[in-house]
Amino acid sequence: MIKEYYDQIKFANPAYLYLLLLLPLLIFWYIYKRKKSEADISFSTFGPFLNVKTSLKQKLYHSMFIMRMLALILLIFALARPQSSSSKHNVSIEGIDIVLAYDISGSMLSEDFKPNRIEAARDVGMRFIDGRPNDRMGLVIFSGEAFTQCPLTTDHAVLKNLFTAIKSGMINDGTALGDGLATAVSRLKDSKAKSRVVILLTDGVNNMGSVDPLSASDMAKLYGIRVYTIGIGTNGFAPYPFKTPFGVQYQNMEVKIDEALLRQISKATDGNYYRATNKTKLEGIFKDIDKLEKSKISVTEFDKRYEEFLPLVLLASLLLLIEILLRITIYKTIP
Repeated sequence: MIKEYYDQIKFANPAYLYLLLLLPLLIFWYIYKRKKSEADISFSTFGPFLNVKTSLKQKLYHSMFIMRMLALILLIFALARPQSSSSKHNVSIEGIDIVLAYDISGSMLSEDFKPNRIEAARDVGMRFIDGRPNDRMGLVIFSGEAFTQCPLTTDHAVLKNLFTAIKSGMINDGTALGDGLATAVSRLKDSKAKSRVVILLTDGVNNMGSVDPLSASDMAKLYGIRVYTIGIGTNGFAPYPFKTPFGVQYQNMEVKIDEALLRQISKATDGNYYRATNKTKLEGIFKDIDKLEKSKISVTEFDKRYEEFLPLVLLASLLLLIEILLRITIYKTIP
């Protein structure tokens, strides 16, 4: 953690760091001056002094010089103005703006896809997100109503965490295709990207909501948003789990997808309609959509710097104060 913190440190005035080259000269001068100040007295023998022990006061005498050097080092670093930063800035990157609109109605628990439709669609969607690191992406979920699970973002880690949290039953059951599409369009209408796309995935027929699906597609066309629709579900019947007093039982439910409506929505917005009857086909659909044209988008990042010199100045001042106190008390000399 400490290493990561200091990796972020930068100096506003790094030229002052060259003053550190003076430190060896100061140390040399201190040693030279110390030797010159010693008394020049000759003794025939050192015998009488062999048993004299060096006192703690004598041992710590040079600590004053060490504190002065440390204070000087700290002040030089303070002059260089160390700064930590949380850096973000404006950049232009290649990509498109994409909103995934996922149906999470109860029928998405059908197990014609393993382990079920909603899990399979989420797994494929997560890999699609990983494959487009430069795109801004968002997530809208709908069943009987619709809401934005994640707005457009380049922070795909956050998007994937919110994607992982979706499950059937989060909102009222039903299939509000129009509400889901209208919510996705509202997330893209103010986007400045040249390519804006909604990927609408559902396994049912519109039966709820306050917005007509064709009206929502007209909104998408008005804002130049392409809609790729995906009908997910096998042909015929699919096993649907339901709870009973004796545990989970299965019942074969007929797969009903309003393919004509989905085709109409895609055609009106210059998109495509796809039918996924198994997970392999669903993966192929997302690979096909992955070939979309890319355009430049602007991402706003921020750069904030924090001055870090104050603790260095305070510590240097404390060391100098201790040195002065030692010099005028314990190590006071009489001229």
